[in-house]
Amino acid sequence: MTLLDRAPLTAPGVRDAPRPEGRRPRARLGRFLRARPGLVLAGAVVLLVLTAAFVPSLLAPGDPAVGDTARRLAPPGPGHWFGTDHLGRDVWTRVVHGASLSLQATVIAVAVALVAGGLIGLLAGFAGGWVDEVLMRGVDVLLAIPAILLSLALITALGFGTVKVAIAVGVASVASFARVMRAETLRVRRALYVEAARAVGTRWYVSLWRHVLPNAAGPVVVLAVLEFGLAILAVSALSFLGYGAPPPASEWGSLVADGRNYLAVAWWVCAMPGLVIAATVLSVNRISRALDGEWGRSA
Repeated sequence: MTLLDRAPLTAPGVRDAPRPEGRRPRARLGRFLRARPGLVLAGAVVLLVLTAAFVPSLLAPGDPAVGDTARRLAPPGPGHWFGTDHLGRDVWTRVVHGASLSLQATVIAVAVALVAGGLIGLLAGFAGGWVDEVLMRGVDVLLAIPAILLSLALITALGFGTVKVAIAVGVASVASFARVMRAETLRVRRALYVEAARAVGTRWYVSLWRHVLPNAAGPVVVLAVLEFGLAILAVSALSFLGYGAPPPASEWGSLVADGRNYLAVAWWVCAMPGLVIAATVLSVNRISRALDGEWGRSA
């Protein structure tokens, strides 16, 4: 070994230059967002909706049930961003305070569909045989019934209310989660590490919990984000039909229903809540599309 081989790479007291690897994920995220302004806008809309759901007083400190009859059907303006309804209530305040009810129902619906459908698909794909046949034939029955009709039938049996509407929408969405989870479970079950775990004597439920479920859950989570937007539409549609929370609750669907009789003289009473629903659904769908492969393809 020569003296050059034993010489230090840097002079004493001089620090090594910072490695660029630590900044790569941040720089990659910056390039990813700069190339997709629509995704940034979608994130801002979702953040605003979440703020309205959890801290409504921050965006609208007024009472959504109190109105000023002298300001009935006032058009949108500086004092009332979304105008007022037929009772003089501020539409912006009602939309903001109604976000908590609508998102609560949506979260319950997606959770019911994710848990129930995920378990059905996981068991069907991992067990196989007659278990797979029985479970998937039940899923085929659910797929054969239109989701809105199935939801209406369940509401008829359960009764009216926000939570019951959410459960009905969740049950109607179980089939899609079950099919995706089953397909992913079948793919992961044939992987070498799962076969190796079986070969060394690992119990089936340990393999299912440690190896199959974590590696099969990714596409199902992406589907849950996509179904979140569809669940908002379904919950709002049932609320529009009068199956949601009773008045004076300000669910988004009921706000659209309240304004449909005033379209000719006060379009904003119906259009503004509808635009909020559309913007939220489109934003959630844009985020789900970014999660479903765009980030990986940008590497």
